[in-house]
Amino acid sequence: MSVAVVTGSRGGIGGATVAAFAAAGFDVHGVDLGDEFPALERLDALVCAHGISGRSLGDGPVDTCTEAAWEAVLDSNLTSVFLYAKSAIGPLRANGGGVIVAVSSVLALVGGDEDFATHAYAASKAGVVGLVRAMAVTYARDRIRCNVVAPGLVATPMSRRAQDDPRIRARLRELQPLTGDFGTPDDVATACLYLATAPFVTGAVLTVDGGWTAR
Repeated sequence: MSVAVVTGSRGGIGGATVAAFAAAGFDVHGVDLGDEFPALERLDALVCAHGISGRSLGDGPVDTCTEAAWEAVLDSNLTSVFLYAKSAIGPLRANGGGVIVAVSSVLALVGGDEDFATHAYAASKAGVVGLVRAMAVTYARDRIRCNVVAPGLVATPMSRRAQDDPRIRARLRELQPLTGDFGTPDDVATACLYLATAPFVTGAVLTVDGGWTAR
């Protein structure tokens, strides 16, 4: 049986990812931000589905973002992915290959306007894209695939502010024209599962955003 570690397992996207991988036959070990990487005899997949929003900590445009918010968001959203990946490379290599999938954001790819001007968050998620694509090149020789999922607005506890904001809800038809609504955690989990099981895909950034970045 293939073995997967999913971070952020108690969150909306992480929880859906645990369920999707379990349904696909994986032995899934869920961890959350700050937990130690589990000691396993075998590892086939690492999915980094954790993350935080720094808005309540003082994230915002560069001129108003606090240094404390910058450090907290970069540590939680980027440094943690580096550390989990660092722990996974050895077991994946010993297994003859495998996959790392990290959840980023559309804000890694497009600039957010006044409704989404959290620059530490955007920088952290853009850093995830750069890190994972660099790993894809380096570890291809070890048959370790490395891919990114970049969601748009998804209905999770972390996006509650956006879900409750009438201005943002009124913009959904413009932002995510496919449905004019929030995506679901299952949408992202399905994309993670695809990238974890596609044997000839590495270095990919798969947007799951209802058309946001296609505009």
